[in-house]
Amino acid sequence: MKRRASAVWKGGLKDGKGTISTESKVLSDTQYSFSTRFENGVGTNPEELIGAAHAGCFSMALSGQLGNAGLTAESIATTATVTMEKTDAGFTVTAVHLDVTATIPGADPKAFETAANNAKAGCPISRLLKAEITMDAKLVS
Repeated sequence: MKRRASAVWKGGLKDGKGTISTESKVLSDTQYSFSTRFENGVGTNPEELIGAAHAGCFSMALSGQLGNAGLTAESIATTATVTMEKTDAGFTVTAVHLDVTATIPGADPKAFETAANNAKAGCPISRLLKAEITMDAKLVS
């Protein structure tokens, strides 16, 4: 399986502008720039997109892990906070923190914790990233 996304950048780093598009057309010429990445400009940025990808990937992986344990969530809400810092090597994504709340009536907290940890370690985006990945997982039963 291969998925495609593309970016076009025009101009210099600080005064230039770019667009990001995905094969599915969910993103189509979506604007990004220096200000959307390092300030509070309107548009997206690569780190935000990584966060969205990680949150979505983790939520699906947790659903799968819960299924393996005979559980089905009513809902799984995940927020991924991506930290980018300037290091000696340059700007680097150094960490991702996952905040997860899952509503699973009657679930055993230990089974939930095991499923959440397995999902954090096993989702393809977690395995892709070399950053430290932490998590706070809350079960609502």
